Amino acid sequence: MCGIVGYIGGREAVPILLEGLKRLEYRGYDSAGLAVIDGGKLGLRRSVGKLSNLASLLQKEPLKGRAGIGHTRWATHGRPSEENAHPHTDCKGSLVVIHNGIIENYLALKEDLLKKGHVFRSETDTEIIAHLIEEKLKERPPGASPDLKEPAFFEAARRALLEMRGAYALVALWDETPQCFIAAKTASPLVVGLGKGEAFLGSDVPAFMDHTRQVVFLEDGEMAVVGAKGCSFFRLDGRRLDKTPMQIQWDRTMAEKGGFRHFMLKEIHEQPQAVEDTLRGRLFPIKDGVLARETGLDKAFAKSVSRIHLVACGTAHHAAMIGKYLLERRLRVPVEAEPASEFRYRDPLVPPGTLVVAVSQSGETADTLAAVKLAKSAGAKVLSICNVLGSALTRAADFNLYTHCGPEMGVASTKAFAGQLAALDILTLHLTLSRGAFYEDAARAWVDDLLRLPGFLRAALKLDPAVLEASRRLAKKGHFLFVGRDLNYPIALEGALKLKEISYLHAEGYAGGEMKHGPIALIEPGMPVVAIATASRVSEKMLSNMQEAKARGAVLVVIHTEGDQTARKLADVSLPLPPMPEDLSPMVNAVPLQLLAYHVADLLGRDVDQPRNLAKSVTVE
Repeated sequence: MCGIVGYIGGREAVPILLEGLKRLEYRGYDSAGLAVIDGGKLGLRRSVGKLSNLASLLQKEPLKGRAGIGHTRWATHGRPSEENAHPHTDCKGSLVVIHNGIIENYLALKEDLLKKGHVFRSETDTEIIAHLIEEKLKERPPGASPDLKEPAFFEAARRALLEMRGAYALVALWDETPQCFIAAKTASPLVVGLGKGEAFLGSDVPAFMDHTRQVVFLEDGEMAVVGAKGCSFFRLDGRRLDKTPMQIQWDRTMAEKGGFRHFMLKEIHEQPQAVEDTLRGRLFPIKDGVLARETGLDKAFAKSVSRIHLVACGTAHHAAMIGKYLLERRLRVPVEAEPASEFRYRDPLVPPGTLVVAVSQSGETADTLAAVKLAKSAGAKVLSICNVLGSALTRAADFNLYTHCGPEMGVASTKAFAGQLAALDILTLHLTLSRGAFYEDAARAWVDDLLRLPGFLRAALKLDPAVLEASRRLAKKGHFLFVGRDLNYPIALEGALKLKEISYLHAEGYAGGEMKHGPIALIEPGMPVVAIATASRVSEKMLSNMQEAKARGAVLVVIHTEGDQTARKLADVSLPLPPMPEDLSPMVNAVPLQLLAYHVADLLGRDVDQPRNLAKSVTVE
C-alpha cells in the first residue's frame, strides 16, 4: 500500500503534491518523492523516511512546474532507500512512473529489457514500467505522426500494461507531453479529481478533497488521460469509456478511513485484498522454488529442518498457533508455538536442524527480537513473517517472508493477522513440497483452495449486519466465553482477545475439550458463549460442548457452516458461513469475531482505534 498523488493545472504543483502526500502518509512512510515538469524538463526529488525529509529537501532544492506526480512508499520490492523511492525514470530521465502494487512478472520483463540495453538503478518492480513504456515509445506504429505525442504516449503505456501481470495503480508522466499524464488501475485504488481548469489524482480522496469533491473512481482494467482541460477514460483494449463524476460528501477524516467509521472497520473489510496481495505471485508455478527465490530458503535447507519453533506475541502468537497445526500435519516434524516472552526466558532446546519462525506485524516487538537473538545465538536459522520491509526483525532474520497488507492503523490487529495466516500457508505449502511430503497434485489442490480464500472472506464480511444486531443484544453483558477446538482453538483465543482489547469487557477463550475442566463453572443464565463450530474433524465434539453451555442457560452465538441445522437450532445467534476446507476456516471464522468486538466496543462508546493502555507496536519489555 502506497500513496499516489497527481496535479495538472494553472497553479504551482509542488505545494499541492506535498499537501496530498501528507494526507496519504498513513498509506506508507518508508520514502517519498515527486516529479514536476517545468519548461518541458522533468525535475525529480526523492528522500528516505518521513515526508518531512522530502519537504526539507525541497526547501534546499526547490522545484517549479504546473504538472507533477508524487508518491509516499510502503516498501514491497527493495529496501527503503533513495534509489528505491518513487518516482522511477526511464534510461533518458524523460519519463517517470509511480506505482502502488506488485508486478508479478517483473523479473521476466526486466531480463528482456536488460537484453535490449536498458539500465536499471533500483531493486524495485516499479522501475520496469518506466523502461517498458520507453521501449514501446520506440516501437511507434508505421505512419504515426511524430508530432502527435499524446496518442503515442497513451498507446505506449497501454501496450506496456498489456504485458504486465499483477496488481497496480500507476501514473506515468513524460516531458514531451506536459499537458497530461497517464493513469491506470487493476486491483489497487485510484481516483481522479475534476476541478476548473485543473485535475487531480490520488490513491484516496483525501489527497485532493480540499480542492475538489468531483471525482471519478477508476475500475479494474481502466486507464485515464488526465489533463487540465479535461480527462478521457479508456479500457485497456483502447475503447473509450463514458464515466460520470460523483460528488463526495465525506469529511476528510471519513475519507481517510474510506468512508468507514473507524480504521479498524476499514481494515477488517480490507482483509480479502490483503490476502490476495500476500498470496499473489507465490503460488504458481508450483515447482519454481518460491521460497528460495524470494527468501533464500532453498530446498536443501528445507530438507534439513528437523524441528520448528514459532515465536510471536499477542495476535501474531495466535497466528503462530494455527501455523503449528498446519506445519506439523503437513511436514510431520515437531513444531512448537509459544509467546516470544516465554521462549526468550525458558532456556529452550534448540538442536541442530531447528528453524525458528518469528511472526510480527511491525518487526519491532521487543520480546520477539530478543527471542530471535537467543535462537541465533543457539545456532538456529530464523525466518521472519513480517509486514514491514527493513524493520529490525527482517534485518536480524536469515530469511524473510513478507506479508503485503499495507499499514495497519488500528491498534487491534485484523488484516495483519489474515496476512500472517496467508504467509504461514505459503510457508507450509513450499516447505512441504521442498521436503517431498506430498505430491504436486495434492499441492495444486491446496493452491486451488487458497485461491478461494478472498471469496470466503468476502462472504464472512456479509455477516456484518447480523453481527451488529447481535452486538446490540450482547453489549451490556459483563462476561464472554469463546470456545473452539483443533485449528479453531486459537481463533477462540483471538476472539476473546479482540473483545478485551477494544471493549474492555472480560472475555476468555478456551479449547472446547477443556470446558468441563473448570470454565463451565462460569456459565450462568444469560452469559454469552461464542462457539466456533464450522465443519471439521471435531464437529461432533464441538456440538457436545455447545449443548453443555446451552443446558446451563448460556446465550449461544454460533459460527457454523451453512446447512448445519443442528448448530442453527441450538444457536440463539446464528452466523452461517459457506462450506470451506477445514484448513482455511480459522482465517474466515476470525472475521465475524472481529466484527463482534468492533460493534460491541463502538456501541459502548470506546475508542476503537486507540484503546486505552495499548500501543500498536510493543517496543519495550
